[in-house]
Amino acid sequence: MTGDHRGHPLTGPIRVPPLFPGGVAVSDLCVYDWEGADGLPGGSPHLHTASSEGYVVIGGEGEVHTLSREGAAIHPLAPGEVVYFSPGTVHRLVNRDDLRLVVVMQNAGLPEAGDAVLTFPADILDDPGAYASAAALPDGDPDLRASAARRRRDLALEGYGQLRAAIRDRGPEAYAAFQARAARIVQPKVAQWRATWERTVEAETARTRDQLAQLAQGEPGLMADAAVVRADPTPGARGFGMCGRLQTWRWPAG
Repeated sequence: MTGDHRGHPLTGPIRVPPLFPGGVAVSDLCVYDWEGADGLPGGSPHLHTASSEGYVVIGGEGEVHTLSREGAAIHPLAPGEVVYFSPGTVHRLVNRDDLRLVVVMQNAGLPEAGDAVLTFPADILDDPGAYASAAALPDGDPDLRASAARRRRDLALEGYGQLRAAIRDRGPEAYAAFQARAARIVQPKVAQWRATWERTVEAETARTRDQLAQLAQGEPGLMADAAVVRADPTPGARGFGMCGRLQTWRWPAG
C-alpha cells in the first residue's frame, strides 16, 4: 500500500485503511488463447462456492459459457458489456479475439484462498489429495507454470464435458451432486475464510451501519478519517490464473 497516511492535523492519524469499495477485489485478465480439446480457446471451467463474480469487458471478443441447474448457456462478451453471476455457477471463458476483462470478485481474500473449485472429473473431486495435486501450479520457471496451467485447464475441460453430459441426462440432480463435491473440497478452509470475512467484509458493513447512525444524528462520523489509498501492483509478470494471465494488486487487509 502506498500514499501518505499521516493524517490531517485536525483529525489525527487514519485508524483503519479503507478497503476497496464494497470489500471486493479487482484484476486485469487477459484470457488464455490455448485451444482446448473441443477447439475452443480459453480458460478453465470452475465455480466459486461463496463469492459472486463480475466481468467488465475492456477489449476483444469472446463468451462465457455457464452451467447451472437450468442447464448450459452461452453469454457473448464484447467491449463495454458487464456480466456477473452468483456462487455455484460453473463458468468457462472462451477467447474469440484477444478477450480482456476487468474481473470483480466479491469477498476479497476468499477467492484467493481457494473459493474456486475446478470441474475436474468426479474421481479427482472425490479425492482431496488428487484434487490438490491437479489444481496446484509449480513455483519458478514461467514455462513450466504455463504448461502446468494448460494441463490443469485441459483436465477441467474433461470434467466439464462429463458434467454437461450428466446434466443433460439427469438434470438438476447431476448439478447438485457436483456442488456437493465442491462443498466437501472447500470445507476444511471455511474456518479461515470466516476469520478473513469477519476482519474485512463484515467489518466494512458494520462501519457503514455505524456511519448511517452517525449521519442520522447530523455527525460526520468516519468522514473524519477520509483517506486515499493507492494499491501496489503485485510484482513480476502476470500470474497464471484459472482463466488467463492476471494482473493483480495488493489491497489493504483492513
